[in-house]
Amino acid sequence: MIKPFSALALILLGGILALTATAQEEPSWEMEALSRIMPGTTVGKLEYDQINKTWNGTNGVYVSYGKETLTADSATWDMATGEVVADGHVRIESGGGLWVGDHVRYNFKTRRMQSESFRTGRWPVYASGKGLTGDGSNQVYVAENALVTTDDLADPGFQIRASHIRIIPHKTVEMWNAVFYAEGVPVFYFPYYTRTLGPHANHYTPVPGYDSLNGAFLLSTYHWYLGDTADGKIHVDYRSLRGVGAGPDANLHLDQWGQFGLKYYYTHDQRPNTSTNAFPQYGNIPNDRQLFKFTWLATPATNLYLKALINYQSDPLVMHDFRQGDYSANPQPNTFVEADKTWDNWSLNALTTPRINSFFNQVERLPDVKLTGFQQQVLDTPVYYDSESSAGWYRQFVTYTNGLYPGTNGFYANSAARADTYHQLTLPWTFFHWLNVTPRVGGRVTYYSSQNITNGAPNGDVTREVFNTGIGTSFKASQLWANATNGFLQVNGLRHIIVPSANYVYVPNPSTPPGKLPQFDGEQPSLLELPLTFPDYNNIDSIGSQNAIRFGLRNTLQTKRDGVLDKVLDWNLQLDWRLDPAAGQNSLNDLYSEFAFKPRTWLTAESQTRYDLDYGNLNLAFEQVTFAPNDRWSLGLGYWYLRGGTWGNSTWTENNIITSSFFVRVGDNWGGRVTQNYNIVTERLQDQQFTLYRDLRSWTSALSFRVANNTGSAVDITVAVVFSLKASPSLGVGEDVANRYRLLGE
Repeated sequence: MIKPFSALALILLGGILALTATAQEEPSWEMEALSRIMPGTTVGKLEYDQINKTWNGTNGVYVSYGKETLTADSATWDMATGEVVADGHVRIESGGGLWVGDHVRYNFKTRRMQSESFRTGRWPVYASGKGLTGDGSNQVYVAENALVTTDDLADPGFQIRASHIRIIPHKTVEMWNAVFYAEGVPVFYFPYYTRTLGPHANHYTPVPGYDSLNGAFLLSTYHWYLGDTADGKIHVDYRSLRGVGAGPDANLHLDQWGQFGLKYYYTHDQRPNTSTNAFPQYGNIPNDRQLFKFTWLATPATNLYLKALINYQSDPLVMHDFRQGDYSANPQPNTFVEADKTWDNWSLNALTTPRINSFFNQVERLPDVKLTGFQQQVLDTPVYYDSESSAGWYRQFVTYTNGLYPGTNGFYANSAARADTYHQLTLPWTFFHWLNVTPRVGGRVTYYSSQNITNGAPNGDVTREVFNTGIGTSFKASQLWANATNGFLQVNGLRHIIVPSANYVYVPNPSTPPGKLPQFDGEQPSLLELPLTFPDYNNIDSIGSQNAIRFGLRNTLQTKRDGVLDKVLDWNLQLDWRLDPAAGQNSLNDLYSEFAFKPRTWLTAESQTRYDLDYGNLNLAFEQVTFAPNDRWSLGLGYWYLRGGTWGNSTWTENNIITSSFFVRVGDNWGGRVTQNYNIVTERLQDQQFTLYRDLRSWTSALSFRVANNTGSAVDITVAVVFSLKASPSLGVGEDVANRYRLLGE
């Protein structure tokens, strides 16, 4: 009798043996005449040699073993040993790589290879040579009289030739006695040369040019890679009027522990006050100037997100002078550390924003912890509940507009602890199967500690209560015209969707008005309409009385183009009716319109406007038309208008600018782009850039000429040349359009 323990042991042993047998199961062989795989080729023939125990194929043969395949005019192979001898147009595909030769001996099991001549490659690197032999134990192949190139052409224009080569497939290639040739002309000799067989190969990118503010310059970047774990750049720049600047970039990729990034740049600037004419409030800038940036993004556990960003600048204009592309995107980068954990109905967020740079306005949060309750059903009732609660210690720094750099006394500070909690109940109903009605009621309590308050607020403890209620209504109606067609508008069927809405909000006077509270989360100037309802309106310290209705109307026209749903028109209108306007407010807020019209796949018109109905003023207009009928040319025209004066929630400086961008490709090797910004107010071309592109087969180049004529500073003229190896491009796809400063080496 077998004991239970013994039976269990036998079952486990049998399972292990079965798994082992499965794991050790050899790949299967597949053999076909090539004509069976590629119809239309010469009819091939397969025969089995009983004496030598081998298979023979003629007139085209296909052999597959696992994930590896071989095709040839003729071949003989032994399935027992895995050895294949192939002749004529031999192609071996293994692990995503391709080997080509006329006479090849290859072992599918050991991957040992011998070939009189060969070609191999996997984008972006290709190689060829004589006398290839392979070591099946460590997958290393050696050859003589070889060349390596990134040109996918029979006669590559740029190549490195060597007397001896060593290849580790998909990893690296090493060459001895190597000579670099450009269009057949020897340019440089390498006693030893190595390159990664992949898109991430170490390479050097120079950008020479001239800038009227910096003089002649050479911006040099060396890109380095250490597998998939680490990569970075080393910058060494020279500007004849400013001096030498240098610094490293480094990125670490540590899976769930996150992505780390570090950038540092230092220069001893010989003309540090070049830009201060346009920024007199910053006074004198020091000669020693630095930039430091650290980033971290990680997901160590499910729904747990960790982020950190540290931005240090030695002075307020260092990024403006040496990283104009980054400056135009964000002139005052912040510093923070954040952790966020989410569940089905809740999220917990902790945020800290220490003050690293003393010359920018900022609110320190040390820290700010927020618990958010997503909208969720209350038991089995039709009522839904959502909430937001936060607590933290805050300090507000506001620099004086006439403060001189680099003093640290050019600001005033409010500081206090604050605890806030908001809770809301909603009751969504649907009437007549189409009308959505959602009444809501909520309340907020906010506590401010007794601390240093300098804006007139009481210095003692303050507790503020806010009550809110309201009701939202909306419905959706649609009409389908399945047979509607229009060749000019590319309409194939048409659907019209209309969504009217009205949202009433009532907030009586809070127990403490906003003017008596520190504005850690105060209302910021905005060109767009701010949210009206809670908790979307999150300017906690600016909450005042509200009695208004927001009307909305969205119209959408949809059709099918190339089998995909596309929007022909999308128009959203929004208007606030203030039933009890505050001092300085009109009964009607601006009429806000957001419009997009796409009459054809290559033609798009977009518009955003704000119109003051009471006084008939156009406060904001942003218009853009884009033509892209093919890949040969495209044209973009834009208009940007911002009315000067006090309206909305701030005072604005007038802007009135026309923008244009034109791209054309001439043949396969030449292209050009022109972008211009014309300022109607000052009657001047504010920014012009002309770029000429040239495709050099393995390389691409761009010659850029830029004229910047900004208010408060001298005209800046820049000329730069960018070279980029196609196998390791210095610019990402579309980056030259989204950030034109990259073409100037910044």
